[in-house]
Amino acid sequence: MRAALCGVLGLLLLGACTEASVTEGGGPPVRVGSKKFTESVLLGEMVTQLARGAGANAVHRRELGGTTVLWEALRRGELDIYPEYTGTLRQELFSRRHLADDAALAKALAEEGLRMSRPLGFNNTYALGMKEAEAEKSGIRRISDLRQHPELKLGFSNEFMDRADGWPALRARYQLPQRDVRGLDHDLAYRGMDSGAIDVTDLYSTDAEIAAYTLRVLEDDLHHFPAYDAVLVYRADWAEREPRVADAVLRLEGHLSEQDMVALNARARLERVPESRVSADFLASRLGVAAKVRDEGAVSRVWRRTREHLSLVGVSLAAAIALAVPLGVLASRRPRLGQGVLGFTSIVQTVPSLALLVFMIPLLGIGSRPAIAALFLYSLLPIVRNTTAGLSGIPGELRESAEALGLPPRARLWRIELPLAAPSILAGIQTAAVINVGTATLGALVGAGGYGQPILTGIRLDDVGLILEGAVPAAVLALLVSGLFELVERGVVPRGLRLRGDP
Repeated sequence: MRAALCGVLGLLLLGACTEASVTEGGGPPVRVGSKKFTESVLLGEMVTQLARGAGANAVHRRELGGTTVLWEALRRGELDIYPEYTGTLRQELFSRRHLADDAALAKALAEEGLRMSRPLGFNNTYALGMKEAEAEKSGIRRISDLRQHPELKLGFSNEFMDRADGWPALRARYQLPQRDVRGLDHDLAYRGMDSGAIDVTDLYSTDAEIAAYTLRVLEDDLHHFPAYDAVLVYRADWAEREPRVADAVLRLEGHLSEQDMVALNARARLERVPESRVSADFLASRLGVAAKVRDEGAVSRVWRRTREHLSLVGVSLAAAIALAVPLGVLASRRPRLGQGVLGFTSIVQTVPSLALLVFMIPLLGIGSRPAIAALFLYSLLPIVRNTTAGLSGIPGELRESAEALGLPPRARLWRIELPLAAPSILAGIQTAAVINVGTATLGALVGAGGYGQPILTGIRLDDVGLILEGAVPAAVLALLVSGLFELVERGVVPRGLRLRGDP
């Protein structure tokens, strides 16, 4: 059993030591971050390409979770630079300090060991919008007009629902009566509005979809939303360590107008041009920087994501087996302690996977580590439970026979009890492995890569092909892993001991 199980884990660990990060150049490392919306990804690509043009070995950790994820990663030194907005910095990240202007903001950043570039040239403020025809029919032109229409269905991006400058403050400022308010992904909100599922949503003023979906931007007549000037936030120690690279990146200051950003967003989102190509073309035309763009084929992308996914699943599953099987043995021999072990692992299993990932970030940062830790915890329950059940279910007469032979406890465990419990243990490991394959797709939210990356990008770009590029391989891998454990069970467990009546 041990040899076969090691073989399976060896296959799952394929690529564990080759977690891919696409880098170019052999110069100083630069870690660039971006949020999971198109404009942030485009700006992150521009920063990455400018850094590479200055000889840096730049890595773009794209489409990470919300503002807090990137902010904490920057403060901890896991990122060197990422695009942000002055309104978000003042109203969300430094909301308790009531900073009056950009000078006060720069001072607050300096206290954190951070710096802020001059504005890149455009203001991407929040706004509310609705379909032009519906707004005209209802006579709605300003946000305050919404007070007369409590029946409207509002749908806002999840981050906007909880931000200090988001829905709670907006509702209080305008005294809005709407109660049918739901949170959803920003990119899905446009489709929800187009289908009639929601009537009003939050917009970014540079969104290409405003024109594409014929939306009316409601006037912020009480001036609730501040200016959201796009800037680059970066670590001071990085800029001092690599001044040449920092100077190259800061060439973006003042070169992006609002019209430029709307056009770039439209090219990426509506025309489906890769963000790397859109960014390279802009840098060439505006700054005269010739960036090398590598067009990666579908097969190459899927193989790279497969290696990343196998790394997440293999490492987490191996660690879970190493701990969960001994815990299951302990639980079977000491029932009262076993109840506590099973209770703890059951509680972990009830924590939503996205929440567990977020809990791991302050402890382990971004990347594969928090994803592996979360997957490890999710794997414990099925293995512990099945190991305990398998060992507890061994008939008493068999245990007595082993004792009568004079076998010591360790020998009885390895030669009698574990082989008899093997079908149940393998079933638990199989369940954990299949769960891990599916749950690992969420790792992309914290920069762990894997099949979740094309799924996130496909949702953001409304590209079914990209979604399938992640979803189909994940489903196939889950089936392969399940089938692999079926073969292991047939190979190592005698027919009479199998749980499933296999031939």
